[in-house]
Amino acid sequence: MMNRQLLIPGLLERARIYFPHKEIITREAGGVHRYTYADLSRRVARLCNALAGLGIGVGDRVGTFGWNTYRHLEAYFAAPGMGAVTHTTNIRLSPDDLVYIVNHAGDRVMLVDPDLAPILEPLAPRLETVEHFIVMTGGELETTLPNALNYEELLAAYSDEFAPVDIDENAPSGLCYTSATTGRPKGVVYSHRGILLHTMMECMADTVGFRERDVAMAMVPMFHANCWGVPYAATMTGATQVMPGVRPDPQAVCELIDRHRVTVAMGVPTVWVGVMDYLQRSGAEYDLSSLREVVSGGSAVPASLMQAYRERLGVELVQAYGMTEATPLVSYNRLSSRLDGLAEAERREQESKQGLPVASIDMRLVDEDGHDLPWDGQQRGELLFRGPWIADGYYDDPRSAETFIDGWYHSGDIASVDATGNIQIGDRVKDMVKSGGEWISSVDLETALIAHPGVLEAAVIAIPHATWQERPLACVVPNAGHQEALSKAEVLDFIRPQFASWWIPDDVVFIDEIPKTSVGKFDKKVLRDRYQHYRPAD
Repeated sequence: MMNRQLLIPGLLERARIYFPHKEIITREAGGVHRYTYADLSRRVARLCNALAGLGIGVGDRVGTFGWNTYRHLEAYFAAPGMGAVTHTTNIRLSPDDLVYIVNHAGDRVMLVDPDLAPILEPLAPRLETVEHFIVMTGGELETTLPNALNYEELLAAYSDEFAPVDIDENAPSGLCYTSATTGRPKGVVYSHRGILLHTMMECMADTVGFRERDVAMAMVPMFHANCWGVPYAATMTGATQVMPGVRPDPQAVCELIDRHRVTVAMGVPTVWVGVMDYLQRSGAEYDLSSLREVVSGGSAVPASLMQAYRERLGVELVQAYGMTEATPLVSYNRLSSRLDGLAEAERREQESKQGLPVASIDMRLVDEDGHDLPWDGQQRGELLFRGPWIADGYYDDPRSAETFIDGWYHSGDIASVDATGNIQIGDRVKDMVKSGGEWISSVDLETALIAHPGVLEAAVIAIPHATWQERPLACVVPNAGHQEALSKAEVLDFIRPQFASWWIPDDVVFIDEIPKTSVGKFDKKVLRDRYQHYRPAD
């Protein structure tokens, strides 16, 4: 067999040769920006030359601080194309965490969207390694960032011919930091080989199945977990890409799907909850019939949400599971032929699972002592994974030894696995409620609560209890039409038939919004802090 290196530039080269006229469409203020893969290839070459002109070389970190746009896509390909590393920086982290990860990564250059520059301006004196800030605009520079450069003016000064750099497929190509629910963010380095193999896996028919005919839209931020691999998989297959741009709201999501005939869209559950809520409240009508699939992950997807998309919109909402450490996909729930003909209730039960591990991923389910547990769909333990696109440690971080043990990544996710290998996530270890020595799954309770027609969002946390150590508290956001009418008794009575009596939350608190993390997941840490001294009324 020929020994050909698996390198990211090959993905773009394929699109340039075979799909030069396919489009990348970006939502902008007042309209859209359109260009082709041929244009993308030329501009990536210019950016490579520009970065080289600024002294960036093999192994150097190029930070990005931006939204989902065509310029951000160019950075996804340019830095790896010249042997450097694209460090996608989370725009929603706290100032101290931002300073930490930029300094820890050693970013020499940062590409910044103009409306985000004010976030970095007061932090710039603390960013020890950054030599230049490239503002991703063609307009006037209005920033106090030191050594600021205009992106379009910079590219215009360089050639669109770039000689390939000789690099090894195991060399780093990307860097992303976890979103820091506890402690400092941890860096995950992606190799060219890992990304190429992950990209090919995502194009398999029993995973997302990206294809040339697709119009793909990633609602997941480009700063989060490789944007779930969408920029690379869509480019490799020549799919049209739709970039949602700056601060897309549910209305913008619907308009983009309708106008550009999006066929596959990806995002966390809160995005799709927000879209459904907007459609119900506004009464607006959009043609979403082009969608062949909506992919959701990042946290458990309620079966009631999947049912709502199917019955009200005629859209299949499919559940995926992964993490930053895994590039990110490790499982996908495309129901197998074995499940054909299931009754509706049984189908919904299967859809609520996170699916089978994708090809090339190995999985174990272990107890607290590291002993393997049976795959019987009942016993719960921690999920362990290994595979060619799973990290083997955190970047320059002693905490690696706590998570990567004997060649296995310890996910911290508590789950059961059925006899066919389907994963059913129960909780993160830290989100379980331990009541009287027995575990209660907050995810199971949340899924049941969200099925109530008057509930928009729900999060369950543990609160201290003098006798039982911890007890569950339900934090509920009512739908717009139920804010005055919904009662604690109604909510608890709705879920009571589904659980043992000791699982039922001790109380319900109604709130306006569930706090979200920087990537759109429920931020239970904030809720636990808020209600750490809460005591239910007798």
